[in-house]
Amino acid sequence: MRSYRTALLLLATLTPLPAQEVRPKDVREIAKAGSSAIPRLQELLKNPSLDIRIEAVKQIIEIGTQYSLDPLILATGDNDPEVQIRATDGLVNFYLPGYVQTGFGASLRRVGTGIKGKFTDTNDQAVDPFVMVRPEVVSALGKLVRGGGGMDVRANAARALGILRGKAAVPDLLEAAHSKDTGLIYESLVALQKIRDESAAPRITFLLHDLDQKVQIAAIETTGLLRNKEAVPNLIDALNRARDAKVKRAALTAIAMLPSESSRNLYSQYLRDKDDKMRAAAAEGYARLRNPADLPMLEKAWQEEGKTQPRLSLAFAQVMLGKTEVSEFSPLQYLINNLNSAAYKGEASPFLVELARDNRVRGALYRPLQAGTKDEKIGLAGVLAQSGDQASIPELQKLAQDPDPEVAKEALRAQRTLQARF
Repeated sequence: MRSYRTALLLLATLTPLPAQEVRPKDVREIAKAGSSAIPRLQELLKNPSLDIRIEAVKQIIEIGTQYSLDPLILATGDNDPEVQIRATDGLVNFYLPGYVQTGFGASLRRVGTGIKGKFTDTNDQAVDPFVMVRPEVVSALGKLVRGGGGMDVRANAARALGILRGKAAVPDLLEAAHSKDTGLIYESLVALQKIRDESAAPRITFLLHDLDQKVQIAAIETTGLLRNKEAVPNLIDALNRARDAKVKRAALTAIAMLPSESSRNLYSQYLRDKDDKMRAAAAEGYARLRNPADLPMLEKAWQEEGKTQPRLSLAFAQVMLGKTEVSEFSPLQYLINNLNSAAYKGEASPFLVELARDNRVRGALYRPLQAGTKDEKIGLAGVLAQSGDQASIPELQKLAQDPDPEVAKEALRAQRTLQARF
């Protein structure tokens, strides 16, 4: 019975209906044949009916094999914004399964002749570094960023390029950053943060004084992450002119990422500031100056500090200046402990990634990697994935034997990421 049904489905895929007779439910029926239906579904992407093309894209995404990629790339060239958006989300979904349930396309609805959707506020997703994205996918998304059928289409493509770490499309993102659409500029900046091509940094300096606060903050953060030291005077100017606390925090944090003795007075000024995040940023600035003479002052500030965020930054600074031991009340142990905190592991982990580039710190992390809590093991595996060396691989291999399946899975993932870097 099953073989008979399969034969009927296959026959449906091979027997085209006249274009005017195809209905969305026919498309769904054709798709039940799975991968073998892809050629027929691809043909339906040329159908004059928009409803049919949309349904064809949905079904191609649902099938979700490698054979879906070429049709989805083709669909990005459709003249309808909804088809372009759904094709974009489908391409991301292949490399990041489940994305179509949360991406921009999931919120789309037709309003008259147009469409409306909503971007989620969270934009921290990215594929693992070892994931190899086809160049044709990046190229198709780059074309959408430059000239998709509407600003939402272009912004959605920019977000997709960030998630897929599409470095080849950096010129497209930079062009988009020069547009006049706030949403597109913002998504392009966040994508550049994820791709981390430092050569792009000088091309966004003009946005450090943008009138839109969201864009300005994103530009400031991107400038710090892309290590554009030449932009420090512009960042200081943004800091001094800012009336908004969020802009001031972003500016000082970015300045702290670009160490210069000329910024020392700024760090001194804000280390005792009433704003927790300004104190934290100042401590990070001292950390990256790497002057051992600052250590006693930072130790005293840490002992007196009562708030977690600046304490984390002060702990980071002390480890950076040489306090690399792991003991009950040491700064390094404090950072490791906060991997257990849902509220602060997002702060502690990047500090540990940066610190673990030092061989002494990296070696000190191997014991808690094997003996820590579940969250510490998972967090430290992620740290070593980004900052480990050849000696870290045996440690991750040992962790991959952990009795907790989640820990073992993250250890294997970290090992793959680390080996991809080599």
